[in-house]
Amino acid sequence: MNPDMLEKLLRFQQPAKSLPYLNGLTDEQIAGLFTLDVGAYQARCADFTARTHRTAATLLEDPVIATQVDQLPFAAGQHVVAIGESSTADRLSWFEILRQLLAIRRPNDAIRLTNLAVSGSTTTQALSSLPGLGFHQPDWVLCQLGANDAQRIGGPEGPRLVSIAETERNFGWLHERVSQLTSAEWIWLTPTAVDEARVSAFLHFERAQISWSAKDLEVTAQILMERPEPTIDVLARTTPTPDTHLEDGVHLTDLGQRQVATAVVAALADLI
Repeated sequence: MNPDMLEKLLRFQQPAKSLPYLNGLTDEQIAGLFTLDVGAYQARCADFTARTHRTAATLLEDPVIATQVDQLPFAAGQHVVAIGESSTADRLSWFEILRQLLAIRRPNDAIRLTNLAVSGSTTTQALSSLPGLGFHQPDWVLCQLGANDAQRIGGPEGPRLVSIAETERNFGWLHERVSQLTSAEWIWLTPTAVDEARVSAFLHFERAQISWSAKDLEVTAQILMERPEPTIDVLARTTPTPDTHLEDGVHLTDLGQRQVATAVVAALADLI
């Protein structure tokens, strides 16, 4: 397998989460899906964790960020769950950086973080998986969805994968359903920005005739910003540059995820 493709697949695809009905998948079985032996697979996963740990340690060198982590509204022993798409499922995501920030700065608080995000998920698909969220009984839910809904089929002028009306309806249902299942505090994150030039030039998107536009994501972000629950606007914090976005123009680099994590920490610290 092409090394770059293997790196991307390992970062964003986690079969145990996307195929939950295959209960009890072992590392050896998952490794085989990536044409790796179990040792190589585990070493790759450990490397992703080490990278988020280094990112968190670097961020904590800034006294402002360190203080913000101290001020995060998560109490000792609480459970924080993320639901979302590839921007959150990413093994180098803002949520995984948040995990390391808390582990380094507040180890005695024993705050648990569970990442339930699934790459490629739409708001409609997320609705169907919500019953499982009730078993986790989170104290906080951080939700970043909507980018896959805005995917255009057949090119930039084609129909959305999920209509804007359905996306808006699903946001409401997601929050309502989770409120019925748990007493968790709910925080939205807007989608991250896309680099339209890279999206249009990316060979795999061209072959599949799919596309994303900045305008569609701005509409999605506006819907979230108008909801009554707190919303963190990370769309504005991920202005595309060659350093923040991967070749496909949709997914973020380590630096892009670091920017999102910084924005999330600052916004959450302001909640107190």
